Amino acid sequence: MKTNSKAVLYWICYLWYLYIIAPSATKKIILYPGMVQSMQSLGFDTTWTLAIGIAEIIGVLLVIAGLFKSQLRTLGILLLFPFVIGAFTAHMAHQEYYHFYNSLIMCVLSFILLFLDERIRINLGQVENK
Repeated sequence: MKTNSKAVLYWICYLWYLYIIAPSATKKIILYPGMVQSMQSLGFDTTWTLAIGIAEIIGVLLVIAGLFKSQLRTLGILLLFPFVIGAFTAHMAHQEYYHFYNSLIMCVLSFILLFLDERIRINLGQVENK
């Protein structure tokens, strides 16, 4: 990170990211009744809930392992990004607005974390036609 404020923003987003995704993934793995019911309302049975939970836990573990090897943190965020977008889309489609905010925050945090990662280059400028 070039500036201290970017580093502070990055680590605040990192902690917030884990604060939201880790409990959600854990509830899917332990088949917490409220989570299972919520996932069933979205059309996912217990098997799919467990499979999604396992994939999310792998992503969370990669993000945590990223404390020691930063490439793993980026890989974990990239692995979790489709799940975050899927959660946002599913909660909006089913008008579950009480879950909407966390998934929206996760989309924004994913973008911020990837944007601030110096190993990833996100160019939002126009492409020149040659």
